[in-house]
Amino acid sequence: MHFHDCFVQGCDGSILISGSSAERNALPNLNLRGYEVIDDAKAKLEAACPGVVSCADILALAARDAVVLTGGLRWSVPTGRRDGLVSSSSDANNLPSFTDSIDVQKQKFTDKGLTTKDLVTLVGAHTIGTAACQFFRYRLYNFTSSGPDPTIDPNFLSQLQALCPSNGDGTRRVALDTGSVGQFDLSFFNNLENDKGVLESDQKLTSDASTKTYVDQYTGLIGGLLGVFRVEFARSMVKMSNIGVLTGTQGEIRKVCSAFNS
Repeated sequence: MHFHDCFVQGCDGSILISGSSAERNALPNLNLRGYEVIDDAKAKLEAACPGVVSCADILALAARDAVVLTGGLRWSVPTGRRDGLVSSSSDANNLPSFTDSIDVQKQKFTDKGLTTKDLVTLVGAHTIGTAACQFFRYRLYNFTSSGPDPTIDPNFLSQLQALCPSNGDGTRRVALDTGSVGQFDLSFFNNLENDKGVLESDQKLTSDASTKTYVDQYTGLIGGLLGVFRVEFARSMVKMSNIGVLTGTQGEIRKVCSAFNS
């Protein structure tokens, strides 16, 4: 959710606003979950320190804590963000898509001041992620009108087809890191190297030399032993969390994360 927030108008909590035309109702955001967790944290903070901690900061802190609780490194989160005053579903069209080519993915990250290394590193968050069948089922049956996506490992293809039948529930969620659900580790990248990526955009990371070099670096013997991915992930998260932040008198400190103050 923090990623989806930062990649639209910057890390300003605009993803949290409710409403039919708000960011959270844009197609790329329809399957985001956990709004109630942020709302609960905000309510407790308002009771203790009203008007001090922004919803944007809560998102950044919650993202860090989710990683720590699943086995990742703890990092210091810069705070002081203020909440945005605009939330529009049409602004979310520039979010990276599960069908994007590597070149398109790289450009979208470049536009936000992030590098190819940041791209690969931040996608590694999928080690604790899930996706609805509707976002990858096309790969399993009629990819480019020629049967299943040939880049998928045959045995893994059968597993995915069992989880997501062609006429099944498109909202059913599947782990993006098969075999290591809920653990922040290297399994996600190992799966990509074995053609077991769930999302098309994820699997493409091993098909382009500019991105594969970082996948190889993280899964290699030295990188694995030194925990390079965990260190780089923390660094890239801090970098991402500084995109387009509002400070000083910009924006506001919302009283409730799902609504503007006025």
